[in-house]
This record gives sequence, C-alpha cells and structure tokens, in this order.
Amino acid sequence: MRARHFAVWTLLVLAACAAAPGAGDSSQTEEALRASFRARGQAGLDRLQQTPLQRACSLAPGQDPPGEVRKRLEQDALERVQFPPDEHWLGDWRRGEKIAQSGVGLQFSDPPDGARGGNCYACHQLSGSEIAFGTIGPSLYRYRERAERNPDGVRRTWIRIWNAHAFNACSTMPRFGDAGILTADQIRDLMALLLDPQSPVNR
Repeated sequence: MRARHFAVWTLLVLAACAAAPGAGDSSQTEEALRASFRARGQAGLDRLQQTPLQRACSLAPGQDPPGEVRKRLEQDALERVQFPPDEHWLGDWRRGEKIAQSGVGLQFSDPPDGARGGNCYACHQLSGSEIAFGTIGPSLYRYRERAERNPDGVRRTWIRIWNAHAFNACSTMPRFGDAGILTADQIRDLMALLLDPQSPVNR
C-alpha cells in the first residue's frame, strides 16, 4: 500500500511542478550528474538514486511540494522513525561532542567500516565557546532551555536527528538515523550533547 501511495504522490508532484521554471530540465540535469559522477570506494552510483521525498523536493525548487503531498511525505518520514525501545534517550555528551565535531565517514576516501561523524558544527552553533560554525541551521546553544518548554521536547529532538523531514519535508538536514549515517547509540550521545545540563551546549 505504501508503494502505491508513493506512486500517487510522485504523480501529483510531477503534475504540480511540470510548469515550474527549470522543471523541464530535470532529465538533462540528471544525465549531466550521471556523466560526471564516478564510483570511487564506498561512494557508489546508488547515491544518485533519489527517494520519493528527495524527488518531490527537487521538482519544486524554492518552494514546498503541494500541501497534501508534503503532509503525506512528512507523515511517512515520521512513521519510519525508530525510537529507543527502552526509552533510554541520552548517552554520553562527551562522545556526542566528538561526533558533532567530526565530518569523517561515507566519503570515498574513508574506510567503509570506519567511525562516522555528524559534522553538526558545519550547520549549527552548539557551544558558546566555539569560534567557527555554520549558519545554515539555527543555533542550538542553550538548547535544553527550549526543549524543556515543550512537554514532548525530548521525543521531538530524537525525531529531528533521526529524520528531520518528519517536520519539514524538504529540510536540508541529513537523515542521520533513517539513512543509516549514525547509529542509535551515536544519536543518544548527540541527544546528551543537546540535553545534558553539563554539556557545553547548555553552559
């Protein structure tokens, strides 16, 4: 049934975006990407295959997919989130800080079985003492204070790390859990970095 839903969503998005500027060039863009990309190490050609969600967002540049399509894509992303069965949400913030600082893993030059990082500072400010960080995403400094204002703050934080598309279909944040970039234990450590009062994020 889900595969059928995806087919329907994709058709809806194609119809809605056919008249969008540049939409007719999508096949040429894909051909150019395939022609210029070469498989190296663990970076295979399978990385050029888009999920239905990625396809929908690619076909609607600069805007969200049609409302009903967007809602369904977000709902599907939410349904795919895997929560800790024991509700053990927090790991070690010290390990979480190392994960946030590291950008290694999944590149063609990285060993396939090597450690992977989240590279969180590339998009977010986390600590008050960090001198270099990206601004693509919001500042997460003092994140615990914000999370505590929401009665479901811990759970929502886990969802955002696992798959932020559950809240924003065309989010630019990596699907750390859903795409297998980080393990559940690594996500627990990032959760601790964000929520432990002793972590540099909250001091």
